[in-house]
Amino acid sequence: MSINSKIRREAKKRNTAKAGAREAGDVPIEPHAELRDQSGRLLAGIVRREGEWVLGMDGQIAGSTDSAAHVLAMIRRAAALHEAQGTPVRLTWSDALKDAAQAEVAERGMSFEEFEAQLEQSMAAAKARTDDAR
Repeated sequence: MSINSKIRREAKKRNTAKAGAREAGDVPIEPHAELRDQSGRLLAGIVRREGEWVLGMDGQIAGSTDSAAHVLAMIRRAAALHEAQGTPVRLTWSDALKDAAQAEVAERGMSFEEFEAQLEQSMAAAKARTDDAR
């Protein structure tokens, strides 16, 4: 038996196993952003799954949406909150996420920074209403 035959046989087994996993309902997940502290611990992340942007924080799904701009703004807000509390963080995101977010807000006739400011205002107003209701 040749070495090449063994390599081809093992590659065929791997490909068959991968195909079987996809058929069994495994949904591919594309990572697009991550927020890490100085020690490299993952604090939050954004993935794309079945056409939806999913935001995860502290090992749990925090929410999902069709809006790339919204999830990018939320993870940037989380980074700013960590920095404000004195925890240095590193936030990275994919070009695909950035491009999708910018295209989305451009359709609304605004820049991403304007969108973030508008989102921050609406969140502050919602918090004020909640505080008043108590």
